[in-house]
Amino acid sequence: MTQAEPPEAPRFAPVSAPDPGIADAARARQHRLTKPTGALGRLEELSAWAAACQNRCPPTAFQRPRVVVFAGDHGVAAAGVSAYPASVTAQMVRNMDAGGAAVNVLAALTGAGVRVADMAVGRPSGNIAVEDALTGEQTHAALAAGIALADAEVDGGADLLIAGDMGIGNTTPATVLVAALTGSEPVAVVGRGTGVDDAGWMRKTAAVRDALRRTKDVRTDPVALLGVAGGADLAAMTGFLAQAAVRRTPVLLDGLVVTSAALVAEQLAPGARQWWLAGHRSTEPAHSLALQRLRLDPVLDLQMRLGEGSGALVALPVLQAAVGTLAQMATFDEARVDTA
Repeated sequence: MTQAEPPEAPRFAPVSAPDPGIADAARARQHRLTKPTGALGRLEELSAWAAACQNRCPPTAFQRPRVVVFAGDHGVAAAGVSAYPASVTAQMVRNMDAGGAAVNVLAALTGAGVRVADMAVGRPSGNIAVEDALTGEQTHAALAAGIALADAEVDGGADLLIAGDMGIGNTTPATVLVAALTGSEPVAVVGRGTGVDDAGWMRKTAAVRDALRRTKDVRTDPVALLGVAGGADLAAMTGFLAQAAVRRTPVLLDGLVVTSAALVAEQLAPGARQWWLAGHRSTEPAHSLALQRLRLDPVLDLQMRLGEGSGALVALPVLQAAVGTLAQMATFDEARVDTA
């Protein structure tokens, strides 16, 4: 039986869209640069999105990108849904704190800062196949924690945010959220996660099936859905993504786990998706479904499935290239180059 929702669930201020007039100005500037029209392909549209988010044309390079990795343990890991034991979550958090994870290396290469947010490491959420992940109070507290993290990063000067994830078993609740919000069947959305074998995939599919059944009464209530089938890390991520949009701060989305939280965040803060750019498409089937529902076209498809914010960080130089070419290329008039 699912919990009744207490009245104190966080609410989000209305989301104002990036300025469409600035985006139009960016597109017009692209036509004046010393290149054939459209020759930079999708970089041109990425530059218009960045300009609109920054409310200036031409835009400037992102100076303080920040990654927040949301770490949490999941009770469903006990069902054998991952190739790794639950103990790896805490060990990887220590690895991140020491600078030894992929997110640390990629962040250093791209000039991004990293914060690891311990949402429930060592205190696993409920096994969503048989019980709720969180109580109503815990769900609200996690949402509020994510909101506070977004506010802290923006107030600290972040001009681009990336959410990352770390948690053994976390693709299972993420897959349930996507299936619940897209009306998909378990066999169509369950992927290999950390690389489970066929037996592990069958266990994971069974867990997703059982958890999905438990969501049938809360699929129209995003907060309750997080409590039934999410986890503290996913709820915090949801609050973080929604609040970033409220604060008019662009976000590069990572893989399945982050994008599942984005699906929920878009329901809680309609229009938030306009502030998000999908960094990449992972190998998880549910990720493609979530991106399709959000109408987001990923920048990269490198067959990645790591999480941590890694795919978004690999896409960051592409976004910076889009901004740089729009801002720094000469126009035909400036360069005294004849037009066609």
